Order: sequence, then C-alpha cells, then structure tokens
Amino acid sequence: MTRLYLRIYLTVVASLLVFAAAFAWVWHSRGGPYDTTMHSQVQVIANALPPARAPMADQQQTLDRLAQGLPVRLALLDASRRLIAQSRPRPGIDDQPAVPRAGEALWMLHLPDGRWLQASLPRGGHQPLHVLLLSLFTLAAIIGVLVLPVVRRITARLERLQQAVESLGAGDLRARVAVEGQDEVARLAQSFNQAANRIEALVGHHKSLLANASHELRTPLTRIRLTLELIAPSVNEERRDGLQQDIGELDALIDEILLASRLEALPHLEATEAVDLLALAAEESARHGGVDLEGAPATVKGDPRLLLRLLRNLLDNASRHGIPPVQVRLQVADGRAELVVRDHGPGVPEGECASVFEPFYRGSAARDRAGTGLGLSLARQIARHHGGELACRYEPDGAFAFVLSLPVAS
Repeated sequence: MTRLYLRIYLTVVASLLVFAAAFAWVWHSRGGPYDTTMHSQVQVIANALPPARAPMADQQQTLDRLAQGLPVRLALLDASRRLIAQSRPRPGIDDQPAVPRAGEALWMLHLPDGRWLQASLPRGGHQPLHVLLLSLFTLAAIIGVLVLPVVRRITARLERLQQAVESLGAGDLRARVAVEGQDEVARLAQSFNQAANRIEALVGHHKSLLANASHELRTPLTRIRLTLELIAPSVNEERRDGLQQDIGELDALIDEILLASRLEALPHLEATEAVDLLALAAEESARHGGVDLEGAPATVKGDPRLLLRLLRNLLDNASRHGIPPVQVRLQVADGRAELVVRDHGPGVPEGECASVFEPFYRGSAARDRAGTGLGLSLARQIARHHGGELACRYEPDGAFAFVLSLPVAS
C-alpha cells in the first residue's frame, strides 16, 4: 500500500518536472523571449555590418567595433562557413586562437544575406536555454526537498488519527489523539476525541445500567426461590420442578450478564498466573461426567477462574445440545495450545457457524432447548481476553467441534 505522504510528495515533484518539460517543449517548438531577442539582434547586427561584398578591412573594422567591451569573440563567416573576419584578441585574455574551437560556440546568428556571425567564449559556456532548464529543474529539486517534511508532518498526524480510530474500533474506549495545529486535520482530531468521549460515556452508562439491573434482580429472584421452598409441599411436583428450572436459568443468565459486563469494562486481565490447561479440563470433565479427555499437558497464562468458566460453558453446550460421548482433546503445536471439544450431535449449520457466538443467538437446532444464549459468547470473550480465539468446525470424521486456541506460556 502506497503511503499517503509519498503520494502527495511524488505528485508535487512530478508536477514540477512536467511543468519544466512542458516549458522546454513550448520554448523549443514555438520560441520564447530568447528567440525574439535573438531575431532582433540579428536584424540590428545585419544593419550594422557592411554588405557581404564590402572590402575585408571594412568588415574587420565593423566586427572589432561590435566586439568592443564584450566578453566574447566574434567571427564573421560566409554562407559556406568560411572565415571572412574575426575580432582581434585582447592581450592576456584572448591568447588562444581566435577561431572558436569545438565546444566553445555560444551561439551562431544566420544573417539575412546568408552570412553567419559566430560568438564564442574562450573558456566555454552554456546555451541560455540549457541554463534556463537547469534553473527550472534545480527549482523543482529545492521545492521537492522543502515539501517533504511539510507533507510528512501532515500525514503523520493522519496516521496517528488512524491508529486511534483502530484502537477505538478494537474496544479501547480510552483511545484519544493529540490535537496539533489549527488546520482541518486538527479539527478532525478534535471531532474524533469528542465522538470518542460520547461513545465512552454511552457505553459506560449502558454497562453500568446493565450491571446494576442484573445485580438488583438477585434480590427478587432470591425471594421467589425462598417462597417456592416454603410452599413446595402444596405445589404440584412437576410445576415445582419447572419453576426451579426457570429460576436456575434466570440465576445463570444474571451471572453471565454480570461477568460479560465486567469483562467488557476491563480491556486487559487484572491478574494472571500459570495455569495447567489439561488439569483444568480434567477437573471440569469430572464434574460433568461421561467426558473422554486426552492430550498432553499445556501451561497457559491467565485467570484460572475465567478459563474454568470457559471450559464449563463449552462442556455445558456440548452436553445440552450434542449427543454423547463428549470428547475433549488437548494438543500443543507452534507455541499454541489447541483444545477441541466435540460431540456426535447434528452440530450447527455452516451458515450459522459465524453467528453462534453472538449474544442471545439461538440456532435453529436449539431454539426450543434450555440455555441462556450467552454461554458461547462469553466463552469467546474470555478466550480473546487471554490472547486466544474460539471457533467451531467440522472434524474430518464429520463430528462437530468447538476449538479453543491459546498461546502457551514460555
């Protein structure tokens, strides 16, 4: 990808070079002030010189008078470029032969009567057009050098603004950018900071409201559970079991909402330690029962309570929606621990695999089954807080599996 400052800089330099080239082409093809001046000089010199048939002495005298005070040597040639006369050399300055040598000619004027007037510098010189073009290209180089730091400073501020936008999009609501200068980029940075402040305030208010509402639901839920226990003897057993199941689901939902809110409020884990992922999986597999566990030990760095909650949600999901036996396989490869939880149920349709981790999403195969709809979303959130990822796939033998990948602790 081409950097913005390089594109702007190259555009400026290219524009200068194109202008210089176009100027040179117009000058060469249609003439310019220099050509007009030269034509005028030709006419003036032709009027001053004697006719071509005039005596050589008259032509020599006129040529010396024209060269008087000029830092050039003049030579008058006939139509076939044979020397007619030349200005006399000045002692100490024009000690070299008077006839111009190769590389010494500055210009040659073609007179209307066919003669040529040649002007030369003994020590060489440059054509005025070359001098002009050299000046234009030198000016382009100077402007190019001066433009680069200015363009780089502008685009550097845009790059910092881009980094802040990416950080905000990645979930860092505290991302801000320094306001530098008073131009459009500075106003854009100021607008971004104002928008980020509003977003942070709105999200913070939403999280606080959600956490407080979930916490306040604990009290009436406890009263309902206590009342149900008091009236249990007078309630039909089937109805009582249904009410207890509903209360359990509400309690689990509140617990997961509170945990999700706490994770969203923390961009990073508060405390981490070395965790034996195989031992943690064995502990949770024993609690569920009927889970086949195999694999090699793997140590990861993280919060053991959150990792245990992640494994619990995966096994709960497999037990609730899958078909036994549930199998857990742990392996280490390329510095990452891969934990696969698979069952022999119908799995998730391929079109729903990307949506199964969304909060409160219930697939078509699990729409009428128990569950809060937050388990897999919370599991992926925990995995990403540990620098890992949680995904789903179909194994080569057709079994559906959830795959947890975490970096191994060094």
